[in-house]
Amino acid sequence: MGTISVVIPCRNDAPFLAVCLDALRGQSRRPDEVIVVDDGSTDDSAAIARGAGARVVAQPHRGIWPATAAGFDEATGEILARLDADSVPAPDWLERVEQRMGSDDRPTAVTGVGTFYGGTRPWRWIARHLYLGGYFTVIGAVLGHPPLFGSNSALRRDAWSVLRALVHRDRADVHDDLDLSWWMQPGMTVVYDPSLVVGVSIRPFESPEELGRRLVMAFRTLAVDWRAWPARRRRAERRRAMDAAGAVTR
Repeated sequence: MGTISVVIPCRNDAPFLAVCLDALRGQSRRPDEVIVVDDGSTDDSAAIARGAGARVVAQPHRGIWPATAAGFDEATGEILARLDADSVPAPDWLERVEQRMGSDDRPTAVTGVGTFYGGTRPWRWIARHLYLGGYFTVIGAVLGHPPLFGSNSALRRDAWSVLRALVHRDRADVHDDLDLSWWMQPGMTVVYDPSLVVGVSIRPFESPEELGRRLVMAFRTLAVDWRAWPARRRRAERRRAMDAAGAVTR
């Protein structure tokens, strides 16, 4: 398949980051490069990343999308795999990413499921089935393809070279994964693979303020992207590209 870079934006998440990096060291298919984008941390996140052999990209606190974009820009791999600092990938996560991206249909991007850890069972159920399940169901219906889940996804580097000029990469007030999903161009494909499993912390859903912030960001992202590329026009343009590709292969 080629090389795989794993990009992890991080701000003051040293304990979670240590677990995430340890899980990457235990992968059946080791990453060729791990990049931790230190988004202005005041704890020892950067030191933990360097100690684990990751390359650290330091930037002032600018937010999740600018941090993710900086990591994608710095990455050298042909595949850009994406985790959050609190992600705990299954031991075969990268192996499955490589297999799916190397399959005959050659998807532009692949995304998988999150299994939540910590907190209480009711909150884990809400996060998994209502929040994440709703995200895939509702946003998938709007987009016409699965959205990317930022804690568990991978994208081709050549696609990023196109998308980096289209997405709202400098805005900290929009969700990076939803924004990136929206700007997938005609001919680009996103595949949801339930065998890609990553543990994700329940912590954002235990605080009404944090959950509310995420929901506000989701609606803001939709509003920003909808104005720039209306959903109906977007789907029509993507459908025409698919029809044209099908006509060529027949």
